[in-house]
Amino acid sequence: MSDLLERLRGRGWRMTAQRRVVAEVLDGDHIHLTADEVHARAVAKLPEISRATVYNTLGEMVSLGEVIEVSTDRRAKRYDPNAHRPHQHLVCAQCGAIRDVHPVGNPLTDLPDSERFGFTISDVEVTYRGTCPNCASA
Repeated sequence: MSDLLERLRGRGWRMTAQRRVVAEVLDGDHIHLTADEVHARAVAKLPEISRATVYNTLGEMVSLGEVIEVSTDRRAKRYDPNAHRPHQHLVCAQCGAIRDVHPVGNPLTDLPDSERFGFTISDVEVTYRGTCPNCASA
């Protein structure tokens, strides 16, 4: 059973066949699928699943804090099941591929007091951009 499925079950979330399939599609490392990609993969496992059910299920998972909605550019939002381990993203500027990265240091404390302007910082999002090996070799 996937980590996401275990977390959802641990919350007492009612596990319908449709919800299970969406959670299974999101299982794995470096998963950052759009809702349409989730739907396409879910249909392969459960042909009768509707697009609306996929969107609603993703919204519920985000609301529960079990999936992160990632928006790294002007493209469609992506869904990241790696919601419980702090990480940042590395994005290919050409094809949009996304990888989870775990830089050394704490970006919450790395911002100097002189740059905080009185803010109490509660969260940080850092996106590293570059060119992936596939695009670089093309």
